[in-house]
Amino acid sequence: MTKQLPPLFRDKMIDLLGEDEFERFLASYDQARSYGLRVNTSKITKADFLDKSPFALEPVPWASEGFYYEEGERPGKHPYYHAGLYYIQEPSAMAPVELLQVQPGERVLDLCAAPGGKSTQIAAKLQGEGVLVVNDNHSDRVKALVKNLELFGVRNAVVLNERPERMLNVFQGYFDKILIDAPCSGEGMFRKEEDMMQQWERHSVQEFAAMQRELLGQAAQMLAPGGTIVYSTCTFSPEENEAQIAEFLDKHPAFDVVPIDRFDHGQPGWLREPWCEETYSAQAREAVAGTARLWPHRLRGEGHYVAVLRSGVGFGERKDADVVSVSKVGRGGRDALRGKGRAGTESRVSLEPLQAFEDELLRSEPFAALRLVCYGEHAYASPAGLPELHGLKVVRPGWYIGALHRGRFEPSHALAMGLRLREAKRALSLASSDERALRYLKGETLEVAESEIIRDPEVTKAAKGYCLVCIDEHPVGWGKWIDGMLKNEYPPGWRWT
Repeated sequence: MTKQLPPLFRDKMIDLLGEDEFERFLASYDQARSYGLRVNTSKITKADFLDKSPFALEPVPWASEGFYYEEGERPGKHPYYHAGLYYIQEPSAMAPVELLQVQPGERVLDLCAAPGGKSTQIAAKLQGEGVLVVNDNHSDRVKALVKNLELFGVRNAVVLNERPERMLNVFQGYFDKILIDAPCSGEGMFRKEEDMMQQWERHSVQEFAAMQRELLGQAAQMLAPGGTIVYSTCTFSPEENEAQIAEFLDKHPAFDVVPIDRFDHGQPGWLREPWCEETYSAQAREAVAGTARLWPHRLRGEGHYVAVLRSGVGFGERKDADVVSVSKVGRGGRDALRGKGRAGTESRVSLEPLQAFEDELLRSEPFAALRLVCYGEHAYASPAGLPELHGLKVVRPGWYIGALHRGRFEPSHALAMGLRLREAKRALSLASSDERALRYLKGETLEVAESEIIRDPEVTKAAKGYCLVCIDEHPVGWGKWIDGMLKNEYPPGWRWT
């Protein structure tokens, strides 16, 4: 590996680190990398997961729900992965969201979100309360983002595929917390993904630095007074790290760096030629020492940089925008959900099929605290307090509930993944050791005795129809039971291969 490092990168790191430190840094490339997973505490407590876990786990010191697992383990090939009980994530990548200190009920933006690892981490911190807006301007990456949010059972997220500058009018002064996991030259990922070295040689550090500068400025405009921005990269270049923060502070005096003590400090001394300009103020130079660097030769993880920026309480005004105006599901089942279809035309859809499904299958209204809206035939539960999104490229305006089509309601896989067993009036729970659990995940039809269908006879007399399929009591999808057979409704694109 060390022989493959780009010569220009080697020379740069020798200049920054010095010969002795560089040798220790270089040695890390020939060491085995660490593997991590993060427990989804919106579905299972950490203690319960550790009781159930088939893996040998060791805590990640800087991530409250993070654990190392051993090389050779295959957590992606276990039913619990398909139940969304954890996310497989590089350990250092867990640090930025931990430092964002998200609290339930807050409004949070993940500005560069795909493929969604940090978004799911934020969602678990919110515990279904507040608003999570996740955005990525690359349409080819948004599909993975949506799938990971659905797998995690996130109920309160909105997914956008938008350029950040187009979000400013809608979200001016709106968010309490913003994460910028910025596009970068990826130097910290060379050990994990060797093809990053070829990309590094094709794309200049300056190209990414210009992009990062814009993202920081745009995020500042969308932050509420007293709010926090966490800026992170997976690169070592000071042009993309300390220089970005120093320049931002000089341009935005209402912001301060919140010092990070857990990791190695940022390097004010690297704000020098030939890598950076030397025009930053003394105050900004001093402040970047409070940022953090995660080094692969000093901890069990890859290379990262993190800065925590907090705005002054008097900076701007928090925007409590007009919320989406939609009608609520009426108990009579005759109300309609109003929204804008893809063509921007007003849609009006009967809720009777959805109401009937809810009465038959759900013990409570899991979207009672959300706002129901239809886009065409598709029903979503949007977070309360969300501003109007007209004019933006909205991929998901909320939790996707299902489709209202030709007088019937077809529940979505996202609805199943967001539910809990206790919220379903009719369900099937297979043990993870039951060979039918794997067969279900492969899309096969199952033989299921009527006695196995979990239901309250006084509430749901019939076993026939949709039921929530669970593994060890954790939902994984839908099935339709009739006469001892369970028709599989697990989506083809999600199936075990």
